[in-house]
Amino acid sequence: MATSPCSSSGVSSSSSSGLGADAGLEIRTRSVEQTLVPLVSQITTLINHKDKPKRSDKTLQAIQRVGQAVNLAVGRFVTVGEAIANENHELKEEMSVACIEARRAGETIAQLTDVASLDHPESDSHITIFTDKTGVVKAARLLLSSVTKVLVLADRIVIKQIITSRNKVLATMDQLEKVSSFQEFVQIFSQFGNEMVEFAHLTGDRQNDLKDEKKKARMAASRAVLEKCTMMLLTASKTCLRHPDCESARINKDGVFHRMRLALEQVIEIVTDSRPNGENEMAPISIYSGIKEFKNKVEGLRENLYFLSKENLSTMLEVILEHTEDFTDSAYTSHEHREHILELSKQAKMELEQLVSVWMQAQNQKTKDLMEDLEVAILKTCQCMNDLKREVHSAATSLAADLLKYHTDHMVLKALKITGVEGNLEAVAEYTCKLSEQKEQLVEMCRLLRHVSGTEPLEITCIHAEDTFQVTGPQIISAAETLALHPSSKIAKENLEVFCEAWESQLSDMSLLLREINDVFEGRRGEKRVYLSLPRPGKHNANLKALKPVKLDTEEQAKIAKLGLELHLLTSDVDSETEKWEDQENEIVQHGQGMSSMAYSMYLFTRGEGLLKTTQDLFHQAEIFATEGTKLASALHALSDQVHDDKPLLLLEAEKLISMCKQLQITAKASAQGKSATFTKVDACILKTRNVMTLLCQLLPLCCKLLRKTKAGNGCLKPAPPWKEDRIRTATNARTPERRVDTFGIKSLENHVTNMTFLESK
Repeated sequence: MATSPCSSSGVSSSSSSGLGADAGLEIRTRSVEQTLVPLVSQITTLINHKDKPKRSDKTLQAIQRVGQAVNLAVGRFVTVGEAIANENHELKEEMSVACIEARRAGETIAQLTDVASLDHPESDSHITIFTDKTGVVKAARLLLSSVTKVLVLADRIVIKQIITSRNKVLATMDQLEKVSSFQEFVQIFSQFGNEMVEFAHLTGDRQNDLKDEKKKARMAASRAVLEKCTMMLLTASKTCLRHPDCESARINKDGVFHRMRLALEQVIEIVTDSRPNGENEMAPISIYSGIKEFKNKVEGLRENLYFLSKENLSTMLEVILEHTEDFTDSAYTSHEHREHILELSKQAKMELEQLVSVWMQAQNQKTKDLMEDLEVAILKTCQCMNDLKREVHSAATSLAADLLKYHTDHMVLKALKITGVEGNLEAVAEYTCKLSEQKEQLVEMCRLLRHVSGTEPLEITCIHAEDTFQVTGPQIISAAETLALHPSSKIAKENLEVFCEAWESQLSDMSLLLREINDVFEGRRGEKRVYLSLPRPGKHNANLKALKPVKLDTEEQAKIAKLGLELHLLTSDVDSETEKWEDQENEIVQHGQGMSSMAYSMYLFTRGEGLLKTTQDLFHQAEIFATEGTKLASALHALSDQVHDDKPLLLLEAEKLISMCKQLQITAKASAQGKSATFTKVDACILKTRNVMTLLCQLLPLCCKLLRKTKAGNGCLKPAPPWKEDRIRTATNARTPERRVDTFGIKSLENHVTNMTFLESK
């Protein structure tokens, strides 16, 4: 989702200092966002410096060094922006204004930080950062806003490149469609191939740069169509030229051109963030996304009994159950799955009725008993929805697995090739009917898989797969008919081979897609990582086989729900803290992320979800979590050797962490016999994990602060690289792939802003 600079990751740190870029500017790409991060960090450091009565020469020199570095880097940055403006007249005025503002702001910051040579930096006779902090804030805000404008304007040039490249491809396609001789076709297709390569490079870079995962998936789908269709266009066009009076050959070729034009149009929609005729994009609604939203609303009743109406909840459930009809009405859903889905749909209505009844009573009289009844009703409703989700997942994935296994031999495609070469029109007609049936099965499979895909990118991949089967099936049929009419034609035979390969390739892709969908369902990937550290038979505790796997029942889940929710919130806090670190490979960050992932899987256990299926799984996860915490403590000891300030505090916190992790390990390894004792042990493990996560939330910002101070003390400002004039050339003048890399607008600007590094004043 496009966001304003102040709300994007890394830029948000400026908000506490009153910084903020132009709210009207939207940042849609990672390159623009990441280019701003070091600039925001540096000017935020200047503004947040500690006002101490006595300042050492070292501190004054450091402040001045930062101010000069910002000014120099902005100067180089602006030079690049001005050069881009000169080569792109439609943006020249806007770019020039932004460059002037940035240069002025950089010079102001340099003047206000010119304090190292003054005996009394806070003297009224000389305005500095110490006497006019408001002036620094204004200059910083102007700098951030103007630099963002330059970057976003440069990004427009990249978009213009892609549009220009698309237009070239379309123009050449128009020529290819009208050619009447092989010689002319070969010449134009050679040009078309080069243009498609350039378009592929540009759109590939853009796809990798997009922040929005949904748009990234749509771009990948469109590029996949263009890649496969390029070869189809070659063989279909050659077949049409060889057999100009063949209607099936013409239909085959027209289908390829039409599909390529649609894919090209979709790429432009994505990069320009627009729809034809101002239409709004209708996001497909899946059962998974509906259940997720419904459960969030239901669970929200714990915090607020009045934030939504019972009619809203009822409507949401109705929409979900309406979508389950895609399964119950499908001819390919097994009788067993259909019956289970209908039963769970009926149960979901009953659970919601009970929930609404208790909820309405709780609104009138908030007694302890009623609140406990409400908690049980919430858990039962959510559990029913989980069961429904599990059932539709099983129905869709089992159908997909069966179909993919059944069609793995490609017997129909082989038969079409053989009967086509034989010129047997009757047999070809028979097998085209079978292929049409196969197509309907696979299309239905894609529709059902979309409901259980679990993430928006995978939903889009399912839609793309459905479209591919819908389009490729008829194209194979027209290619087979052409071959049957001209059985001795080598080009017609080659054309059929190309379309059959595309079908086989899509079937192979479906196997990978099915695996990904199952991974998301099991918690092995998706919106939140889950640490995979489950016990394997024979590899861990020798007593595992003797222990009976135990799951929490609804009543136990109700008791532990609040604790689990607290753990969930703490994982979000830890993730937020780790994202603030500049060095994501730092050992402390790595251990913190691992612990957060494990804590999240333990939270899912309290809801009856995720990879931890039994209490034994949970206890083993707690042991691994404690071990990871001990490793983190070792990393904290190593950090303490590098710092001077707050060293005793850091060592004290490290020892506290070690003690807490040891206690958690003892609890996780302790034996527990009976249901009551096992639940007490579960409760203790979750509680102690929560306490460790609370400590981790305090440790991460402390360590981050100490590391910044250490860097500042070592004078870690890097000298800016020498300015190279060829960096300012824009991609609109590029002629070769080699030059295109150097002339990518954002990249050249980025090189000069990234020289601004962290410096924490002492």
